[in-house]
Amino acid sequence: MHIVSLIARPEALDAALVSALRNALGGGDITWLSNGEAAEFPVEIAPADLDALRASIADQADLNLLPATGRRKKMLLADMDSTMIQQECIDELADEAGVGARVKDITARAMNGELDFEGALIERVGLLRDLPESVIDRVLATRITLMPGAPLLLSTMKASGAYAALVSGGFTAFTKKIADLVGFDETRANTLIASGGRLTGEVARPILGREAKVQALEEITAQLGIFEADVIAVGDGANDLGILTRAGMGVALHAKPSVQAQCGLRVNHGDLTALLYLQGYSKAEFA
Repeated sequence: MHIVSLIARPEALDAALVSALRNALGGGDITWLSNGEAAEFPVEIAPADLDALRASIADQADLNLLPATGRRKKMLLADMDSTMIQQECIDELADEAGVGARVKDITARAMNGELDFEGALIERVGLLRDLPESVIDRVLATRITLMPGAPLLLSTMKASGAYAALVSGGFTAFTKKIADLVGFDETRANTLIASGGRLTGEVARPILGREAKVQALEEITAQLGIFEADVIAVGDGANDLGILTRAGMGVALHAKPSVQAQCGLRVNHGDLTALLYLQGYSKAEFA
């Protein structure tokens, strides 16, 4: 048995569309997890033309196919930049350093998988050399905003006993703030090196990238005594593909096209509360 999930922006999910898809797929009863926003129904057989179905309604809603059992996960493993926050922290620092356009181009190419993540990070951090360390606090206060739905995602999963880990190719100065703000249990990220109150243009080794994120998935699940199938992972860039393809649920959130193409679960219309709907939570159950 499978579950067909449909998620749109609030008040944008057409009941007629949901009914038409259910009828076309021979599905069971429709459950509305949030009126006008999230609905689902069971099907006996997985649609053979899932990609075509997705494409046909891509401008209206996100269509995902899920197993009917084991949906509620015991752990959230999340990327930070453009996932838990709406920005790329290194791009914001680069703007302050006057090299914003150059760094943003490198970031976009790295997240799309066109450049080696570690090399791209070293190059970008090098452009931040001599930037006052105090700029980090200013960027945090004036440029960084949470991704909509982040607090609800964390509070609801934690109320159900889940563990939350923030594992980022970004920087500890940012992950600590975000973790404290929304309630992550632990964080892993890269460390910017500073001396005399200024950034040196270097990042501490080893660099946390794609393989280190997979290592975090392996280590944390082992520590908790749970399986990778018990994890929901979320990210948007190529360096997230390792965890997105190994976790029980790997969700590409507003992700680069090359990343979406390799992920079974994709969210382009919803915010982070979509991860709750994918797990079968109704809006009434949000903590």
